Amino acid sequence: MPDFLSETQGCDLLARLFRSRGYSIVRNIPFREYGVEFHIDGWDAVARVGFEFLSSEDEDHDDLSLAEYKALMMAQQRGELSLFVIDEVEPLSAADLAATVNDFLDEIARGAKARRERPPVARKTPAQKPARAKTPAPARRKAVATKPARTQAKTKAKTGPKTGRTKR
Repeated sequence: MPDFLSETQGCDLLARLFRSRGYSIVRNIPFREYGVEFHIDGWDAVARVGFEFLSSEDEDHDDLSLAEYKALMMAQQRGELSLFVIDEVEPLSAADLAATVNDFLDEIARGAKARRERPPVARKTPAQKPARAKTPAPARRKAVATKPARTQAKTKAKTGPKTGRTKR
């Protein structure tokens, strides 16, 4: 039967594994983000990666409620942090814990590599219209009242038959 780890042993192992992957883990520090406040067992504030070992040994179950856990997992889904949470309810041997955390750390590394390899997304900016040179508006002509053109019939009626004289 494998030996199960206490919280202290588990956190020591987790800290070693995280540090072996290049994380600057600080142990047992206050964490206050996303409306959650508790003492996290290990945290790299720059990489935003850490771990929490929940146990009755340190009464961690009282420090991190289900609602707070969900808030942290939502932040993790958005890519804002990576947090490995282990609960003593499912006891693990050192070998099992190492395998599980290595899978977690591999996943973080794959995600980071994918973000580095992804070409930057060209953001569409609204097209700016070139500034038009201000030209004066064309001058508007005043409408001139014109007399309707006279038809030949009206003209003949006034002047009479081919004489060119106007009738009186």
